[in-house]
Amino acid sequence: MANRHLSRSIVLQTLFEWDFVPAIATISASEPNDNTKLKETLKRNLKEFAPGLEDDAFVFTLMEQVLKKRATVDEIIEKAAPDWPIDKISIVDRNILRIGLTELLFGDRKEVPPKVAINEAIELAKTFGGENSGKFINGVLGAVYKEIGEPGKEQVSKRKNPEEKEKKVDLAGLPVESLGGALVYTKNGEDILFAFVHDVFGYWTLSKGKVEAGEDIQAGTIREIKEEIGLDISIEEKLGENEYVATHPAKGKTLKKVVYFLAKSEYKELALEKSGGLDGARWFHLRELPELRIYNDIIPLISKAVEIISKNNKVIK
Repeated sequence: MANRHLSRSIVLQTLFEWDFVPAIATISASEPNDNTKLKETLKRNLKEFAPGLEDDAFVFTLMEQVLKKRATVDEIIEKAAPDWPIDKISIVDRNILRIGLTELLFGDRKEVPPKVAINEAIELAKTFGGENSGKFINGVLGAVYKEIGEPGKEQVSKRKNPEEKEKKVDLAGLPVESLGGALVYTKNGEDILFAFVHDVFGYWTLSKGKVEAGEDIQAGTIREIKEEIGLDISIEEKLGENEYVATHPAKGKTLKKVVYFLAKSEYKELALEKSGGLDGARWFHLRELPELRIYNDIIPLISKAVEIISKNNKVIK
């Protein structure tokens, strides 16, 4: 079952890449029988993020079903969420809905019961979506579930014995470190570029740094971005917050809370400071982003930023 959840995550990531660049999505939608590039992307994501699942029939079947039923499912989404046109729903949320509704309406209920399809979609939303994604996904899928007569309502899900669950870290007892980060963009001629830093684990991520005690979060973020990649930025909007537990060999565990902003700067070559955790920094075009290895919790922030910039600038090249 854990493999199924991972498979759904890989399908979501692949759909995100497909939906991220409009040109790719348009080609795929207009040529439904030619999904070679999508299959290649799926295989790449499987190899990179889920080694050992390359031959998992479930992940390929699910992807094929979602693409085959996309038009029908999108119509259902618009009916179930009339206040949210499909193009106004965040990229992450709408593809979670596509996965969840495909499994709920067109999947094998013996293999994936309706409640499992809904719960899995909600878990994806909590992991990869925004602050209110879980509630939104639950509301839409719940409405459709009731509309189709609540099949499998009497089934009781099997839960693990609490003693079998992995012990969770007591976050309340950990020392907290505040950080400020930003997705920095710039205009270079007619193009809009995004600044990313590359860490030693092989991921492209957002520049960030420690905010000192008593320091304003925005002022601290501006200072840290300047120190890390040499840019003078102006903060435009808050994108969201992330937190994670970091382990230091001497100091132990620390709860790091990061506030991310959308920021703009003048175009100039990035100057990465010497750091043991980073080994690169560069600008990227939007069309290059789907090919980057990016942490899953950063993807919703990028998606939100792209939507904000697109709205303000009409189009991103």
